[in-house]
Amino acid sequence: MSDVIGYINKFESFGAVDGPGIRFLIFLNGCKMRCAFCHNPETWAEHQGEEYTADQVLEKALRFKPYWKKDGGITVSGGEPLLQIDFVLDLFKKAKAKGITTCIDTAGQPFTHEEPFYSKWKELMSVTDTVMLDIKNIDPEEHKKLTGVDNANILEMAKEISDMGITLWIRHVLVPGGSDNDDLLHRTREFIDTLKTVERVEILPYHSLGVPKYAELGIPYRLEGVESPTAERIQNAKEILGCK
Repeated sequence: MSDVIGYINKFESFGAVDGPGIRFLIFLNGCKMRCAFCHNPETWAEHQGEEYTADQVLEKALRFKPYWKKDGGITVSGGEPLLQIDFVLDLFKKAKAKGITTCIDTAGQPFTHEEPFYSKWKELMSVTDTVMLDIKNIDPEEHKKLTGVDNANILEMAKEISDMGITLWIRHVLVPGGSDNDDLLHRTREFIDTLKTVERVEILPYHSLGVPKYAELGIPYRLEGVESPTAERIQNAKEILGCK
């Protein structure tokens, strides 16, 4: 049994929108982004949560394999799963050995060409079937305002994944007064069009369902009073980004 420990926030058995088919979802703890719209601030802290090895996670996941059919499998989300790259790599290598399809849901923030991360990331991509990438904002300054970090490395990661031939699903949160801006949406579409392996583009309308968690954790909520986008603005964004 592997000694690599993963810090897990929660599991979900029947994910229908987090990658192809029906998927077993593993939500990891740890994220360095501080997205203003994040609805899971309880996942920010690193090295917290339930401790599992890859073998233990796969044992849980395989109980649900009969429901996955041809396309289903496991999806690792977060938090930011790339912060626990050693664990995810161990998990995906063992999953592929058992014929399980793999998907990672990431915002890409930890990506770097520096070692040892980069070699581990390339190995991880070799055992990853689908990458769900959250593009928070295409503009670097707006991205920094929204998340606290730059986006240059994230966009670079997207290009490398595309060049590797790995399937990409792009997700974009639509925030009134922020990313709900036609110019930014057109720039996002222009970037997406440079990628060769994008299979799906999704708009995630901003919502405030996570606000009570901020109060519980004593964290100021930066989008107080911001309403969800209208149906018209959601449809407009879908048309610009080419959502199907």
